[in-house]
Amino acid sequence: MAGYLDTLVFGIYPYVALAVLVVGSVVRYDREPYTWRSGSSQLLRRRQLIAGSVLFHAGVLVVFVGHLVGLLTPIGIFEALGVTHGFKQLMAIVVGGMAGAVALVGATMLAHRRFFDARVRAQSSFSDNLVIAILWVQLALGLLTIPVSLGHLDGAEMVRLMAWAQGIFTFDPDAASYVAGAHPIFKLHLFLGLTIFVIFPFTRLVHMLSVPIRYLWRPGYQVVRSRPAPRSRAGRGSSPAR
Repeated sequence: MAGYLDTLVFGIYPYVALAVLVVGSVVRYDREPYTWRSGSSQLLRRRQLIAGSVLFHAGVLVVFVGHLVGLLTPIGIFEALGVTHGFKQLMAIVVGGMAGAVALVGATMLAHRRFFDARVRAQSSFSDNLVIAILWVQLALGLLTIPVSLGHLDGAEMVRLMAWAQGIFTFDPDAASYVAGAHPIFKLHLFLGLTIFVIFPFTRLVHMLSVPIRYLWRPGYQVVRSRPAPRSRAGRGSSPAR
């Protein structure tokens, strides 16, 4: 039974989640382009929104890039560069732990504002509340993996997760078996992460795909056209001098 659940959750569910993420996002952008936004309540309790949003987004960005690089970079590349599994594990604990803590503080501020401010709560939809709750739990789970990781400073647990993630993208039929023996906290963290992919196209999370990265390479100058000088009242209607 345990092997069947591992195959279902970590061998089949990832492809379902990725398919929903891609297809759902494309369909929403095509059929409901005017809903492709994060929604804003910045006029209500603005100071807490800005502080929480900055902390949350800064922390999540570091966590996301760390997961992306750490899980999907082929193990052979790290070995060729002389980066040991233990060093990767330690960096994940230190850098990921600090970034996760910052993001969790920001998420807590945003959740407090959304759930305990009557005006903001009245403007919030079910999906808004669901998203902030799931993200808060996911960040908390990520931090809870640190004590477990401290007991595996040889990096064995990280290699297990890397093999699973890379196995999914290379269509390895045995990918689920790589995390079968992982600690339950890691399994729950992975499952909730995949679930975030599933709800992604149907919530405000889609605005992440609209980050204006083109501003990074746009010209540093603006073209400004001068306005023509207004004609004087005396000159209006008068015939030109002969």
